[in-house]
Amino acid sequence: MRFCRFVRDGAPRLGVLSGESVIDLLIAGNGADMFNSMTELIEAGAPALETAARLAGTASKDARFPLSSVNLKAPLVPSTVLCSGSNYRSHNAEKANTPLSGKEPEFFVKTSDCVIGPGENIMCDPVLTQKLDCEAELAVIIGRAGRHIAAADALDHVFGYTVANDVTARDRQVRQTAEGVTWYELGRGKAFDTSLPLGPAIVTADEIPDPQQLTLRCHVNGELRQHASTAEMIWTCAELVHFFSINFTLKPGMVILTGTPAGTAWSVDEELGGSWTHPPGLTPATRYCQPGDEIECEIVEIGILGNPIAAP
Repeated sequence: MRFCRFVRDGAPRLGVLSGESVIDLLIAGNGADMFNSMTELIEAGAPALETAARLAGTASKDARFPLSSVNLKAPLVPSTVLCSGSNYRSHNAEKANTPLSGKEPEFFVKTSDCVIGPGENIMCDPVLTQKLDCEAELAVIIGRAGRHIAAADALDHVFGYTVANDVTARDRQVRQTAEGVTWYELGRGKAFDTSLPLGPAIVTADEIPDPQQLTLRCHVNGELRQHASTAEMIWTCAELVHFFSINFTLKPGMVILTGTPAGTAWSVDEELGGSWTHPPGLTPATRYCQPGDEIECEIVEIGILGNPIAAP
């Protein structure tokens, strides 16, 4: 199934995407508590999924709305977002790297304050950054709690997947010493208002049996900047679930970001160590993101997450 959140009568609602329609689960389920929020649905587990599937198949006309008529929001507002950087070899090849790049997952955190939904503005704040960059990524949504989860069991703890844009302030992230050593300041460079668009929907894990066989793309103003398979990750989704579960008890509704492939604006920024040669078919960036730009992050098997860049 494909779950979404949307606004109706001024309040967020939980829905199922069915073709070009959205089914309001609160109406279809006669106000059942499990459909009050995405987190409650995830926590309710298999019974909630079974009920949602039944309701989606029998929903009356008054519970169905044209997709074009609703305002989609981020499919969930996660309690915690655990992020892995430098997880595609192609991305590592296009940029300056730290001594640990590609040797272990880069570990940083975003918060719910970073999250926006489809169509909402990514703010380009010149006080924060002059080098705003975007990164299309696969996001993993945890469905079942666990700590020290074995990689072999990790996907059993996944509720589903969605599309993410890991918006980054490169001039806050990348630091270099006079001797040429590079390190990352991943606090201010990654976590700020509007730095995590999510959406358009969560596709449940049963529809994605192998998350390492998904196609990822990013267009900027219609130009194809990123195009890769999740098979190119250094650490798989299962390995990242294992990795993060060493630090945290993973809980329903937590999100894991899995990194981005080559094609970022960083790749053409020699000042910050950009060094990638773009392969045929991709359009190299000529600058970082600016107000007026349109960003589309896509995972073909999930959907397209579109957001404009705007001034504060």
